[in-house]
Amino acid sequence: MEKIKNHIVSWLKDYVTNAKVEGFVVGISGGIDSAVVSTLCAYTGLKVLCVEMPIHQAISQVNRAKEHIDFLQNNFSNVERVEVDLTETFEKMKSVVPTSDNDALLQLTLANTRARLRMTTLYYLGGINRLLVAGTGNKVEDFGVGFFTKYGDGGVDISPIADLMKSDVRKLAAYLDVPVSIQQAAPTDGLFGDDRTDEDQLGASYDELEKAMIAYENGAKADDFSGREREVFEIFSRLHHINQHKMNPIPICVIPLDLK
Repeated sequence: MEKIKNHIVSWLKDYVTNAKVEGFVVGISGGIDSAVVSTLCAYTGLKVLCVEMPIHQAISQVNRAKEHIDFLQNNFSNVERVEVDLTETFEKMKSVVPTSDNDALLQLTLANTRARLRMTTLYYLGGINRLLVAGTGNKVEDFGVGFFTKYGDGGVDISPIADLMKSDVRKLAAYLDVPVSIQQAAPTDGLFGDDRTDEDQLGASYDELEKAMIAYENGAKADDFSGREREVFEIFSRLHHINQHKMNPIPICVIPLDLK
């Protein structure tokens, strides 16, 4: 893990130097991904602004976020913090936009709206402080099942851990001494204001999805599996397909030269 840590820290420092900015801004959720990313950023010695952005957040998530930022500030002099409570902003927006009779669609849209309000906040803070927005997505989330909000938590400048599987992130978190409460917490996006986990939403654990992703990349088909393994492979394949719009560049309508 030391070599991986050093590689990412060096990459982060080089990127900031070339971009001619001051450091990083990271949204701290109380989850393991943002904890690892913010710690890696802290190791660069450059300015790191850790941002809490609660929107009707569960107290357990709030407490873990605060515990992690405390941990960073106790160990790194280059870490600063700010809390921006977006609950009132979120509620104000809900009060002025049309609603929907489709409750499931409405709740999903509002969940994504939370993520997009946070992205806007991070870019505001990044802009006034000359900081890059550091993404917190890992490989199976970003390029496997596309479990992120387009132009929400997917709206970032750099992605330090997007080539690491969730299992790799967990190992790195342990190596970096991320608070145990965060290491042991069930992964959740915290966007719905309840206790649902990522596994509840995805229908499979990250360990299961990682195996399916590796098999998929090696050319496996659903018929190669049975039972739970086939079920998970089909979950992965479906999500990987329908979320390509998040993983690929924005489609451009190319105009033939003879029409210009």
